[in-house]
Amino acid sequence: MRALASVAFCLALVACAGDAPEQSDWERAHEALNWQESRVALPVQPRSANLVEFEVDGGADFHFLVDASTLTVGSDGVVRYVLVARSPEGAENVSFEGLRCRDGEYKIYATGSGNGTWLSTREARWRPVEQSAGSWHKTLANDYFCPAKEPIRTIAEGVDALRRGGNPRAGELRRGP
Repeated sequence: MRALASVAFCLALVACAGDAPEQSDWERAHEALNWQESRVALPVQPRSANLVEFEVDGGADFHFLVDASTLTVGSDGVVRYVLVARSPEGAENVSFEGLRCRDGEYKIYATGSGNGTWLSTREARWRPVEQSAGSWHKTLANDYFCPAKEPIRTIAEGVDALRRGGNPRAGELRRGP
C-alpha cells in the first residue's frame, strides 16, 4: 500500500512538472528592468575559412556571411557574432553585432576597418529588428538564432542552423501545432 502511495505521489509530481507557466506582464517588465548586459570583448577579425553564408530574402545581390568562430550566446541571453556583407563587386562591410532575442532588438558594437582593426560604434544602442525584406537582422533572428524569440541553446545549434539554411526549431514553431 505504501509503495502504491509513493508511485501515485511521483506520478502527481511528474504531472505538475509540465511546462513552466507563462510569465505575467509584471514579471516580464520586472525582468526587463533588472536585465544587465554582459561585458563584451571585441572578437578577432573574420577569417575566410570560418565564414558561413546565409540567404536574406530581398537582400539584393549582397552575400551575407557569419564568422562561425565568433558566435557566442551570452549569460545575458544575447547572441553575438561577426557579420560580413559582401557586395557583388567584392567590397565588404564587417560588423560585430548582437541580437537580444526576447526583445527583438539588435546592437552593432563595432565595425571593421580596412586595416584589420575594430572601430567601436559611437552611441551603440539596442534598436528594434526591422521586419522588412532585406533585413539580415530579421533573417538571423527569425530563421537562425532566435527561434520563438528565445536565444539558441548552444553555439553548435547556431552553427548548425547556418550550415543547414535555418534553425529547425524556427520552422516547427512557425508551423504551430
